Amino acid sequence: MVATDVIDIQRILTMIPHRYPILLVDRLEDVELGESAVGIKNVTFNEPHFQGHFPGAPVMPGVLIIEAMAQTAAALVVATLGEEAEGKLVYFMTIDEARFRRQVVPGDQLKLHVQKTRARSKVWKFEGKAYVDGQLAAEAQFGAMIADS
Repeated sequence: MVATDVIDIQRILTMIPHRYPILLVDRLEDVELGESAVGIKNVTFNEPHFQGHFPGAPVMPGVLIIEAMAQTAAALVVATLGEEAEGKLVYFMTIDEARFRRQVVPGDQLKLHVQKTRARSKVWKFEGKAYVDGQLAAEAQFGAMIADS
């Protein structure tokens, strides 16, 4: 398929329905339509989950790292399918083999590598890996379904 360099935040906002405080991807890079993309998430101290996770030792919850991978994948799916898919909800169906290898803290930049492993109709499966400074922070396999409305 076609590759594109960058999908910026303004375009992401038209592609997926997530908004603050749950929008967890700032930009997509190295997009290969129908295949793979790298999402960028700049982790900042002012995100609401850091108030309670954990006071005095802020750590990004692992479930939010997986959600950031899924949002990267959802934007890739919409970019692949085109305008008719914009704004549709994409629901998790499976999360498998999730592993957390390194803490993610304010000031880190997550690079969210997602690779399609299978796509059939409305169901897409991905392998995701999240890196900070070249070190693997988390990984998971996940599946999602695009809702009709």
